[in-house]
Amino acid sequence: METVLRGCPACAHIHSALRRGGTLATPTTTRTADRDGRATLSDLDAPALLQMSQQELDDLFRASPAGPIPKGVGNGEAIVLPGTPLAGALASTLGLLWRGKVFFPKRKDLLNRILPFGLRAVRARVYRQDSWFDHRETIVLDYSKTSVLAHYIRDEIREVAPNLYLGIVYWGHTKTINFALDFAHQHR
Repeated sequence: METVLRGCPACAHIHSALRRGGTLATPTTTRTADRDGRATLSDLDAPALLQMSQQELDDLFRASPAGPIPKGVGNGEAIVLPGTPLAGALASTLGLLWRGKVFFPKRKDLLNRILPFGLRAVRARVYRQDSWFDHRETIVLDYSKTSVLAHYIRDEIREVAPNLYLGIVYWGHTKTINFALDFAHQHR
């Protein structure tokens, strides 16, 4: 069953392009519409998230369910200054330092993949809780009791498309940047 984004302001640019020409090309995919001309959740990918504005990312996060707690390796993409010409360059540069996360659901934790060779380090507890952003259920990645280095960091993630999670990073209680975690490579 294909879930469809209905009334999601974050997808307005996709909907508009689909109505005009039927497809929206990105560097990695071509998007198509369902029979009613709506973009489907499977149309989203990490490069598309980089192209969205901060408001569109916030709307997408708000409109998305928490989804299942991920399992295994998620390829990461930092989303800094989304929707600007700098977003792609910043994601590439930060990708040299942060590669993603590895989730261990049975242990209820994760390890970050850092540096170009994907060293596994910086543990976080993983659990469900209400989001600080919109007070709806989210998956929390909590570093407060597991890391001296990242003690003040809390991430929240929600599944915005099959095997694609959008995250928010908090420093203390301050919302800072977004990130994407892509698990699609595990399901090919």
